[in-house]
Amino acid sequence: MKKGKVVLVGAGFVGMSMAYAMLNRGGVNELVLIDIDKDKTIGEEMDLSHGLPFAPQKMLIKAGDYPDCKDAQIVVITAGIAQKPGQTRLELAETNTKIMKEITQNIMKSGFNGIIIVASNPVDLMTYVVAKVSGLPKNQVLGSGTVLDTARLRYLMADYLKISSKNIHAYIMGEHGDSSFVPWDYAYVGCKKVIDVMKDNKHPMSDLEKIHKGVVNAAYEIIEKKKATYYGIGMGLNRIVRAVLDNENSILTVSTYLKDGEYGQDDIYIGVPAIVNSNGVRELLTLNLNDDEQKKLDESCKIIKDMREKSIESIIDEK
Repeated sequence: MKKGKVVLVGAGFVGMSMAYAMLNRGGVNELVLIDIDKDKTIGEEMDLSHGLPFAPQKMLIKAGDYPDCKDAQIVVITAGIAQKPGQTRLELAETNTKIMKEITQNIMKSGFNGIIIVASNPVDLMTYVVAKVSGLPKNQVLGSGTVLDTARLRYLMADYLKISSKNIHAYIMGEHGDSSFVPWDYAYVGCKKVIDVMKDNKHPMSDLEKIHKGVVNAAYEIIEKKKATYYGIGMGLNRIVRAVLDNENSILTVSTYLKDGEYGQDDIYIGVPAIVNSNGVRELLTLNLNDDEQKKLDESCKIIKDMREKSIESIIDEK
């Protein structure tokens, strides 16, 4: 395994936003681009490489193919179709399951045994598909989960409270979608609970829910205005990659495998706070959720499991 070697599968807006973030930040020694459109990967390789004289470190960038995954430390999957107008989430999930299955089989044929990070939507479901098809230990497969949602939450809270977002410690949990929630009892401004900050400053508590609504609606608003979101998730993926490459033991709300009744769930990938290092997910941080939050998490998990039962499992099992 080559330390610092990352393979990106999917050279669309999201994938290339991540690649550009890596170029600017450094920390990656080799980046291989794989896409069904071979000419695009060559063009992207050239364009990114021309920025290397201004980058913080030397980095090998190349257009490649699945055999390049063999000695990679990390493979990031951003490939898949976007949801079309009038298309249901189940239809999107079925199409992307077929794509994820083929991509994962191609990755594993190379002899890959590193960490896979999934960003394709619906991300919790697609992470489950990749984990099941790959046969890798569950800790080695993780999804972008609610990392972007959490970043949006911290940005909006920081803007509201006029505090640096670096000092906002709050998390979005659950499905990367409309059924996500914030465990407010575990949200802090520095070392003080945000609930106490709101009370002390006579801010209405209802504003916290308005902030969460702003997070949920953010993607819809961006898509309406510019057709797609990619910079935020590109930065989020870069953040997860760095946590793995640098063995950081950082707490991130990645899509993580729950088993043995954690949060009252079993055999499901969902966004929860987890410690991420060079082995992928080291462990979960299990929070004591209140009844309302637990209900929301259960609803998130039910949405995912219902979609799995309707058709996703049969697509995975097809020979």
